[in-house]
Amino acid sequence: MAVEIEMRARFDKSAHDALVERLVRDGEDLGQDNKLIHFFVLPDQLLKVTDNQSAGTAKITLKDSKIGQGAAFSETEFPIAQEDVPAAVRVFGALGFEDTRHEAFNFRRNFRFNGVEIAVKWSDAWGYHAEFEVLLPDGAPDADKDEAAATIIDCASELGVALMSEKDLADFTAAFEAAEAERKAAQAAEIR
Repeated sequence: MAVEIEMRARFDKSAHDALVERLVRDGEDLGQDNKLIHFFVLPDQLLKVTDNQSAGTAKITLKDSKIGQGAAFSETEFPIAQEDVPAAVRVFGALGFEDTRHEAFNFRRNFRFNGVEIAVKWSDAWGYHAEFEVLLPDGAPDADKDEAAATIIDCASELGVALMSEKDLADFTAAFEAAEAERKAAQAAEIR
């Protein structure tokens, strides 16, 4: 199990384009990484089935926290065959998680800049956004986590990107989850 230190930012298209241009020029371009992700948003965890369409791979991931509950995420993940993604989604639905499921396609391009992995993305739910991440080994001490967070903050600042606060993230995800629940309820009502 690894520990991710992860922070996010949302911005408009012009800021997205400027960030990509800067990272192409001054960072390491790790390439396209488009993904179809099935999120199962649990009370204190996030379960994902990811179809990495750019790489032709897939995986299941369990994070011990969810967005808006701190920047450090212990993460367990394992690869599955890409053709097994629909079956994995059905299994988690059959286990009672179907009502917590959200599906999102992410147009994504990955970079490395000053020791930070940066995924510059677009999705329906988030719009233009980026994820800044430093990966640490399981059991990393708090001092290492704090140092990784400081590295991310410095990196974002150098790139002119304003990171979202934990409150911003919690508010955004709560609004998204409420809108999704409302959409699903309306859809269920139409079926009846």
